[in-house]
Amino acid sequence: MTVVSSKEFATHQRKYYQLAVNGRVAIKRGKNLFYLVHEPAKTQYPEQPVLEPDDDLRKAITADELIRRIHEDKRRNFATCV
Repeated sequence: MTVVSSKEFATHQRKYYQLAVNGRVAIKRGKNLFYLVHEPAKTQYPEQPVLEPDDDLRKAITADELIRRIHEDKRRNFATCV
């Protein structure tokens, strides 16, 4: 078993995580010991389906187009107020 200080662990985390795969690693902090536990991931996440563009996306405008239209509306509305 490897015992390291919390400062040493913080400095060389990758090294101690790799050691934990094949052995026991304890991190000493004050009077306490914390153990690294290696457990292979068992959860399999299903692949997310790729969504095809729908009508709402096809009708969408870009931010630049939105700004251009706002400026046109402001000019049009201001011209009628003068």
